[in-house]
Amino acid sequence: MRAAPHSDPAPNAPRTNLLALDVDAMARLAHDLGWPRYRAMQVLRWLYRKRARSVEEMTDLPRAERHRLDALAEIGRSEPGEILTAADGTKKFLIPLADGLRIESVLIPDDDRLTLCLSTQVGCTLDCGFCLTARMGLMRNLKPHEIVEQVLTVQDHLPASSPLKNLVFMGMGEPLANLEAVSEAIRRLTNEDWGLGVPARRITVSTAGLAPRLAAIAPLGVNLAVSLNATTNTQRDRLMPAVNRLYPLETLLTACRAYPLPPRRTLTFEYVLLAGVNDSPEDARRLATLLRGMRCKINLIPFNEFADSGFQRPEDQTVLIFQSVLTKAGYGVFIRKSKGREILGACGQLGRLSTRAQPRGLTLSGTRC
Repeated sequence: MRAAPHSDPAPNAPRTNLLALDVDAMARLAHDLGWPRYRAMQVLRWLYRKRARSVEEMTDLPRAERHRLDALAEIGRSEPGEILTAADGTKKFLIPLADGLRIESVLIPDDDRLTLCLSTQVGCTLDCGFCLTARMGLMRNLKPHEIVEQVLTVQDHLPASSPLKNLVFMGMGEPLANLEAVSEAIRRLTNEDWGLGVPARRITVSTAGLAPRLAAIAPLGVNLAVSLNATTNTQRDRLMPAVNRLYPLETLLTACRAYPLPPRRTLTFEYVLLAGVNDSPEDARRLATLLRGMRCKINLIPFNEFADSGFQRPEDQTVLIFQSVLTKAGYGVFIRKSKGREILGACGQLGRLSTRAQPRGLTLSGTRC
């Protein structure tokens, strides 16, 4: 027996943001409206598959039902923002949130592949010294729909012939410090019925090393990347003091060894190379020893400089020597290309850049994001 139809909203009552509802909440809304359950799935497909911005666009709902829904709910897509474009084609999307705060997402071209770097917090809960975002401190966690909407926003600016290939949770914030929202966002991103249908194998979640939460990523089916950046606790205490006080190298690597890797998958270890700090051949040999026996690959990231960081980018030859030591030890080692550096869009550079503070070489494209 159906429930009685939803009563009319009170005058001036705030409308529900449909994007903020998960599957169960959307089903309850449909039930309250006296709708069959499949209506909830129709609305979800309009939100994520078709990226609707208004209830009126949902043309497979009867007009009368659209009017009822529109009276009590809205699609809370963000207002227009800015897009900063680097010479190499990297685009940084500055996305305003409903409360006036702002996040940054970076679209990275690589041959025929487009990768989108997603933020999970406004600012960051950690204090890694080589990361510009850390200087903001933590303003708040993002909600699941605010994470997913970064993908929707960028998709709005891409032609059908240039789809997103990979999603990486490597933007502003520590993903595992906002684990519940990140997990729900991934469920919406990967759902093949009404969600965006992104294959889980094309999604990577990066963490600075919240060891007890690593195992929670495995059921999501995505890839895990661990930001290591040091080979001794003394180094890591200097570079990543907050997380290393809680989970020193021994604790973190024990959790990594226990991580339930699916067949044919590997862990990724990320290592930011800082000139004269952690980039010596001795550091490379220690790293090879620390990771011995693990099914993993290593991404080397030459430091992307920003003002007053106190660190410098190593010489290319230093990076190549570091890579060689690890390669000879039997590891797959890749040097991360630094794209979008002049718009502070590269790894570790996300912060509070706007068109009011454009670095040299910046071009601005578009008026909305």
